[in-house]
Amino acid sequence: MTGAADALRPEATHADARVVLVTGAGRRVGAAIAEALAAHGWAVAVHHHASADGAARVVLDLEAAGGTAAAFGADLADADACAALPGAVAARFGRLDAVVHAAASLERTPLGATSAAMVDAILALNLRAPFLLAQASAALLPEGGAIVCIGDHLADEATPGFAVHGAAKAGVHALVRHLAAALAPRVRVNAVAPGVVLLPDDAPAGLAERLASEAALGRIGTPADIAGAVRFLLDAPFVTGQVLRVDGGRGLGA
Repeated sequence: MTGAADALRPEATHADARVVLVTGAGRRVGAAIAEALAAHGWAVAVHHHASADGAARVVLDLEAAGGTAAAFGADLADADACAALPGAVAARFGRLDAVVHAAASLERTPLGATSAAMVDAILALNLRAPFLLAQASAALLPEGGAIVCIGDHLADEATPGFAVHGAAKAGVHALVRHLAAALAPRVRVNAVAPGVVLLPDDAPAGLAERLASEAALGRIGTPADIAGAVRFLLDAPFVTGQVLRVDGGRGLGA
């Protein structure tokens, strides 16, 4: 782990604030999740790897809004970093109440042009990391604690060029059921499976409109849609082992 806890401020969080670790929180959906949870009273451990500047901005924004946050750098493709991160958060804040695993990669893996190293790297971050984080967090989380993983609609859709990513996310969907059974009744484990959210900057013209037309609600998703679902699952005391598909009805025809 790069910098066990590169917290921007050393002072302790408010004693009554629940603490959530949000991985991949330096940008995009992870940042939106961190902001939404902070707005509802959570102290947020903002994890990052390559997005250190983004994580710093998220922390400063949360603090400016009256929240409590600190940044933590770790390469979650490294097994030792996964094992160490939850403990570093608990040491910094004095507690750990929930983990939201949003860190992920989305890489094309076309048949005939994908190496074994590429497959290993994708699985390490998208499937191995959530398991190792849950394993390291289990003893730290209190009665009523929660884990939420971010899955993907591609776990259930055969999209050319994304076989490894889809398989990894299908593994995450299965993983939450196994973890939910293993950690019940003390800790709940669920997943949010987003549909199409936040197209890349270089998306071709017309792609947003085409993808929106494939959803029953007629639009693609927003980070706020996913953040709201995560917040619901963190505070849903009778829900565990579930994958909540947040896709605007994209999967209705599947």
